[in-house]
Amino acid sequence: MNAHVSLSSQTAGYKTDTMKSIIGKKIGMTSIFDTTGKQTAVTIIEAGPCVVTQKKTVESDGYNALQIAFGEKKEKHTPKAEINHFSKAGTSPKKVVKEIRDSEIDKNVGETITVDIFTEGESVSVVGTTKGKGFQGVVKRHGFSGVGEQSHGQHDRQRAPGSIGNSSDASRVFKGMRMAGRMGGDKVKMKGLKVVKIFPEKNYILVSGSVPGHNGSIVLIQK
Repeated sequence: MNAHVSLSSQTAGYKTDTMKSIIGKKIGMTSIFDTTGKQTAVTIIEAGPCVVTQKKTVESDGYNALQIAFGEKKEKHTPKAEINHFSKAGTSPKKVVKEIRDSEIDKNVGETITVDIFTEGESVSVVGTTKGKGFQGVVKRHGFSGVGEQSHGQHDRQRAPGSIGNSSDASRVFKGMRMAGRMGGDKVKMKGLKVVKIFPEKNYILVSGSVPGHNGSIVLIQK
């Protein structure tokens, strides 16, 4: 069974301590069948190619890391400082840049990381941002069942949260109370996904189960 860990929502480059990582784009889901006819639901991810745009070392930066970039970006939409940074790596401007600490991938600046760093059958983790649901009530956000059927005196209370605290003793609402609010848009890691199939010529990797995010969203595949 797949497990997921909710992480804090952030839009900046995601730093991670891992052995192998590659940036990808979620394409969608489909099903494949093995030789025995067993069906497996898989997610198709376009993983890489990613260009190494910077290499950090303990001597110069205090730690070891690779900065990798993915996705083409128009030069007119790129700040001049970023253009100069990418030009040092001999590549065009990229949309997504992430830093991978203590990576076992031995690549120099300007070299490319492709999906063949993974092998079929191994387990990976996928980090992505869940779909944003906007402001939602307690029934959708927390799975409340509501008050059920109406009785005498009730009016439009089927999806109401009910009481949220006491009056005299405490006289306040405790922190962490499950209430209505913004739902989705969280950074989530799905663990224990199996690499079912790899298509190196298309940079596609098929992992079992679902991964967070909408089709076309950016994900990070880790090992």
